Amino acid sequence: MNLAMADPATDLFGAPPALVVRAPGRVNLIGEHTDYNDGFVLPVAISVETRVAARPRGDRRIRVIASDFGSAVAEWELDAPYAANPSAPWADYIRGMTCAMIARGHQLIGADLAVSGTVPKGAGLSSSASLMVGIGRALAELAELAIAPAEIALMAQAGECDHVGMRCGIMDQLASACGVKDHALMIDCRSLAVRPVALPEGVAILIVHSGVERGLVEGAYNERRAQCEAAAAAVGVSALRDADMAMLEGAGLDPLTLARARHVVTENARVLAAAEALEAGDLVAMGALMAASHSSMRDDFEITVPRIDALVAELRALIGPEGGARMTGGGFGGAVVALCRADRADAVLAGLTYRKPDGGAPLVLRETACDGANLVMR
Repeated sequence: MNLAMADPATDLFGAPPALVVRAPGRVNLIGEHTDYNDGFVLPVAISVETRVAARPRGDRRIRVIASDFGSAVAEWELDAPYAANPSAPWADYIRGMTCAMIARGHQLIGADLAVSGTVPKGAGLSSSASLMVGIGRALAELAELAIAPAEIALMAQAGECDHVGMRCGIMDQLASACGVKDHALMIDCRSLAVRPVALPEGVAILIVHSGVERGLVEGAYNERRAQCEAAAAAVGVSALRDADMAMLEGAGLDPLTLARARHVVTENARVLAAAEALEAGDLVAMGALMAASHSSMRDDFEITVPRIDALVAELRALIGPEGGARMTGGGFGGAVVALCRADRADAVLAGLTYRKPDGGAPLVLRETACDGANLVMR
């Protein structure tokens, strides 16, 4: 989307926007289902994004037009209690964000908003976090509120957990709010400390959408989170971040709960090692860590599907030892992320034979690490 998205807003609202904000999607290089366990993640903010055009109103009403949903419109009073909108579920994310901001004590003003984006839906690239962070930044700018990026991320997480019903961690929102160009973000999901990790020169980020759509609220994401919480309670720690393998093996966990917890404990260790590998420019070590991460997601956490496994295997074979591939996102479909030398990327993509369930070629994104949410027009 570009600034032309303001045209339908002008037509509907009778005036051009006062400002436009962008908020990127993200791809997670490694560290899956560790965020809500107070662990470590290593995402990258990418160029696909949500844009929000906004103008103030003279009342306490929010009115939104969604370009990606046929210019559908939703509206509500800012001070009304949250209520889901079954006929426009996309609006629940926006309303959830406004409720979270008000709950944190931020004095919002009424607004007309126009929203559009390029983040593929259901690909595991954080379209919902991008939307909510973009809304938060736009509403803060309209009301002249100085809100730190990490605070916007926390409110976006609260809105999604408390209202939409997706018990997500903080990674997606922090990546969208705090991204740094040419860097991954090493995020400690307990302290919310964010450390930029420079990507090696001459590395390409490839994202291949499997074409298997995800539905995390309806799927098993919340179940996995409950299993992790049960494991932490059985071990006697507040979160699996504080557990190690000896503690897990001595806790008498049933085999399924042990497997779930083992993924989290070993994945945290892989994230820490991956940050070191990237900083050293070691794509061989990074590729091995990505392979181990995917195997753990497949075997211990059981969140991959056969098509994803096949896509990962093909990409690995095409890339060779200098780089790797793994499923990214919450699981049960979505996208695969791959790292390789930039001078190998064309050959990798040319050799890819994977086809979506409908027989079509997959969506492929060749990405770079981008900055987090920011104001692009006022």
